[in-house]
This record gives sequence, C-alpha cells and structure tokens, in this order.
Amino acid sequence: MDTSPTALFDSYEQDFKQIIQSIRDKLDGDAKDAQGGALHSSFLQRKAALRRVEMELDEADEMISQMEIEIQGIPQSIRPSYQTRIKASKTDLQRYKKLSKDLHAQLSRSELLSRPGMGGGGATSDEPYGAASDRTRLLAGTALLEDGSRRLLDSQRIALETEEQGADILRSLRGQREQIQNARDTLQRADTSIDRASGTLKKMIRRMYQQRVVTGAIVVVLILLILIILWAKLWR
Repeated sequence: MDTSPTALFDSYEQDFKQIIQSIRDKLDGDAKDAQGGALHSSFLQRKAALRRVEMELDEADEMISQMEIEIQGIPQSIRPSYQTRIKASKTDLQRYKKLSKDLHAQLSRSELLSRPGMGGGGATSDEPYGAASDRTRLLAGTALLEDGSRRLLDSQRIALETEEQGADILRSLRGQREQIQNARDTLQRADTSIDRASGTLKKMIRRMYQQRVVTGAIVVVLILLILIILWAKLWR
C-alpha cells in the first residue's frame, strides 16, 4: 500500500479523470445528438444521458473537493505543482458543466419545436411559431428553462458556500495541528531538560559518596595517629 503524502491525491485525480472521460463520451455521443430533430423516445434517451452526465459532474466536483483537502498534507516544496493540477481539473469541470447546460437548453428547444401543432393552426408567415397554443408552450418552455437556470445558480451558490465552510474547517484543523506540534516540541524540550537535571543529580550523588569515603579515610588516619602517639607515650 502506497503511504506517500501524495498517494490519496493521485488516487482522487485518477478517479476524476475517469469520470471526465465518461462525461466526454456521453456528451460526444448520445447527449450531443440532441442538436437535431428526433422522435419522442430519442428525446427521452438523450434526457436520461444528460441526467447521467449531471450525476457524474457532481461526482467530479466531489473528487476536486477531496483533492483540495488532500493537498493540505502535501509538503510545501511540491505543493505548487499539485495546485496547478487542481486548477486544470477545475477548468475541465467548468467547461463540461457549461457544455451540459447548453445541451440541456438545445434539447428542450428541439423537443418543444418538434411537437405537432394543436388546434389546427399551422405555421404561416404571419405566425412563424404556428398556432397560439404553440406559442404558449414555447413561452412555458422558456420559463421552465429560466427556472432551471435560477436553480442551477442557487446550486452553484450553495456549492461555493460549502467550499468556503470547508476551507474554514481546513484552516481551523491546520491551526490545531500547529498547536499540537508546538505542544509536542515543548514536551521534547522539557524531556531534554529533565534528562540534563537527572544527570546533574547523579553527578552530585556520586561526588557526595566520594566525599564521604575521603572523610572516612581521614578519620581513620587521625585515629591511627592518636593511637600511635598514645602508645609511644605509654611505653617510654
């Protein structure tokens, strides 16, 4: 198992690339065919393809979020290159989001304009959109697209707010990690000081025993001298 600090980042990036490749295949295949006219069943198939694209875009967005989290643990010396890779991934994601949105709009317009006229009113030079009911449906479709755009903007705003909250959490975690690191350094310095103090105490104890031995030897010598002097005086 790879335990390098960039292993998880590389894994998330690989997953992102696979998702983007799947999105590209769908947009270049089934979804992109929505630019032309088709039967109702074909529209349903293309709508389903675009819905799958939307889900994969969400997954790709999640992969980028995970990459932004993992980059915090990458050493500063190599972090700039990984930040550049994240920016490139974000650019790809935004490009495919825009393409998906454009294809949604084109598919909705094509589906709306391909419906047969109701009420017997065909298209004329005076009424280029056919009968009044057709214009009503067109206006309703336009309103639906605008509502979808508004909801998309709301989703983007929520995503940005979530991203900001995530960044705040990462900053808080980084600050806590620095505090823990400082506490560990302080403990290491205290441990070193305790070791030095213990060594000093051992030296003092050793010197104390040495002084006791010397003092005992001096006392013994003095006693011997006194005994010799007394013996000499008594036996003269």
